[in-house]
Amino acid sequence: MKYSITQYGSPLDKSLYTLDEKTKTFSSKENNLVLDFDSESNCTFKTGYNCIFKTGYNCIFKTGYNCTFATGANCTFLTGSYCTFNTHSDCTFDTNSDCTFLTGSDCTFKTGYNCTFATGANCTFATKSKCVVVRRDIYEVIKLKKGIKTTLNECGIKGYTEKEKPKRKNRNRGSRR
Repeated sequence: MKYSITQYGSPLDKSLYTLDEKTKTFSSKENNLVLDFDSESNCTFKTGYNCIFKTGYNCIFKTGYNCTFATGANCTFLTGSYCTFNTHSDCTFDTNSDCTFLTGSDCTFKTGYNCTFATGANCTFATKSKCVVVRRDIYEVIKLKKGIKTTLNECGIKGYTEKEKPKRKNRNRGSRR
């Protein structure tokens, strides 16, 4: 494996992380890491907050907040708030608020508030309020609605479809005696 792991500009002490080269799984409770696994794919990362990742495709990230990702395609992200993503296609994001996404097509987003998405076609969004999509393939801007699942049309076709989340039935449980 070819990689670089630094913290504050110096190599991270090996006692502060584990790296299983067979499964390509990196784990550390440390924050403020710079992880350069640019030539590596199929990796899993578990870190603290304020980390920077540069990886190949098909990676999984479970991190804290304020992280930056530059990855290949087909990655999965479970992160905190204030993260920035620059990825290729077929990625899945489950994040908190105030994130910025620059992605390719066929991505799925489940986020909090105040997110900005610059994407290609066939992406699906389930967001809280104050989120916006910029369709790069056709230069369309879409304001997402809180609680509404929105799916973009195919490449080159303006528009999108919205589907409301199913409402829960109120069950009158009555009083117990």
